[in-house]
Amino acid sequence: MDDRTLTDLLRRFGLSDKEVDTYLSLLEHGEAKASTIADAAGVSKRYVYSVSESLAERGFVEVNDHVVPTTIRANPPDEVINRLRSDVDAIRPGLEERFSRVERRAEQFEVIKSRVTVIKRIRSLLADATEEVTLSITAKQLPEVRDALVDAVDRGVLVLLVVSDAGRDPDVDAPDPNGVANGLAGTASVVRTWSEAMPTLLTVDSAAGVVAPPELLRRSTTDRQAIHFAQEQLAPVIVGSFLGNYWPAATEVATVEPAALPVEYTNFRHAVLQSTLHLREGTVPHVTVGGRWTEDGADAEVTGRVVETRQGMVKPTNNEFPVEHSLVVEVDGESVTVGGRGAFVEDIEADLVRIETGA
Repeated sequence: MDDRTLTDLLRRFGLSDKEVDTYLSLLEHGEAKASTIADAAGVSKRYVYSVSESLAERGFVEVNDHVVPTTIRANPPDEVINRLRSDVDAIRPGLEERFSRVERRAEQFEVIKSRVTVIKRIRSLLADATEEVTLSITAKQLPEVRDALVDAVDRGVLVLLVVSDAGRDPDVDAPDPNGVANGLAGTASVVRTWSEAMPTLLTVDSAAGVVAPPELLRRSTTDRQAIHFAQEQLAPVIVGSFLGNYWPAATEVATVEPAALPVEYTNFRHAVLQSTLHLREGTVPHVTVGGRWTEDGADAEVTGRVVETRQGMVKPTNNEFPVEHSLVVEVDGESVTVGGRGAFVEDIEADLVRIETGA
């Protein structure tokens, strides 16, 4: 190993350039007086004494001050290496403990200036969705993300879709023989259309999404910008705006068929949608709910018959406020209300819902 590489490696252990020069001189002499090392390293005798004390504290050398004149001896390299290795091993638990406390997060906000990048981000987020998607997008841009939406539905993701600017694109809006606009059946769990322009709003798994003004997707040249966000505190706000301001104004045009039972959901809105669809088909869904009692936080697991759903995803809606989605379950002759994450007006906050046919 050349001197430069050895010097660089020693610097990584906190040695300054002069400390490295002094230590390497000591290694070459084995044991020597301070004046000898000072001459070899090109430093003062006083500096050698000072540096030697620092090197001794770290186990690199031993200062023999019980003899006259004082001599300094370099410790065997094996001893030095073992000491360094021991120090590294000793700090490992502390480093790992502190590292585990901080989760590495993706960039929380990204400003997007082009329509092409907006569509690219939407496709990427849809491909990563595992539980729930809410999306409003113009009829003109829908074909660019349709395949990603269909794939998400096929994976069992709840997809609530509003197609805005409907009526402006005959290729998208012309009804098929069943009265459903072309390309919309199978594109989402529930599809609604709206003739007005609206922002492009996307949320995925209540954790990330995109917000873009209508002008950015309509025009090739505009100074309007979009935001790609990855922040769990913001996503529920966007979902609330989507369900409260835009979803009720749009017209329902397509809904998935009820899922084959049994089926299990960690996304509570999906469980409410499927329970609603089965009730309307005349099926009596029975659910097993795992979660916690909202009154005291104790673990809860109940099984019973769904007697009612309160929801705003499919017509006719019956929820009292836009984000209310709940199940009313008959358990041992009594009604128990079940809500999703963050529930506080219901009896149970659910983490998991399994839906089965009744006995």
